[in-house]
Amino acid sequence: MLNVANLLTIFRMVMVPVFLVALFAGSEPDGDYHLGWRLVATVLFAVASLTDQIDGWVARKYGLITDFGKIADPIADKALTGSALVGLSILGELPWWVTLTIAARELGVTLLRFWVIRYGVIPASRGGKWKTMTQIVAIVVYLLPLPDAVDPVRWVLMGLAVLLTVATGIDYVVRALRLRVVGQKVGK
Repeated sequence: MLNVANLLTIFRMVMVPVFLVALFAGSEPDGDYHLGWRLVATVLFAVASLTDQIDGWVARKYGLITDFGKIADPIADKALTGSALVGLSILGELPWWVTLTIAARELGVTLLRFWVIRYGVIPASRGGKWKTMTQIVAIVVYLLPLPDAVDPVRWVLMGLAVLLTVATGIDYVVRALRLRVVGQKVGK
């Protein structure tokens, strides 16, 4: 179970509370933040996000795919992006509807995975990978201490992330229904 890919996943899980401490440590009730703490939070989030790309590549290249990794990797991903979105919403920097939309999609897809698991696994789609990358980029741009003039760029990136999140969620529902229907027909 303990291989390089799984250790990177565990590292990402451990980074979630460390990232949150950095995010909130420099935040003021008036919406201001300490530049140093915000940069630390941004770097922690970016490094933790990068481990997702690395652990998947390492697992596939060196045949280190494990049952632990199949379960823990998506949990670590959702914990990292979810904590960033919730943190930004708590700080009043991101509308709650964005966080709740993304969280609802992620919860829905997780429940769908359990609903169809006895019929098979639905692999990550290209759209799902774009969704994840867009969410990460949008979150990083929200975390960066940039001037207000950059706000339209933040909104466009996060809007694209929400759009891809909803679209890939719908795609996942369709693929889950197909898998379930085919699986039930084969099982009869």
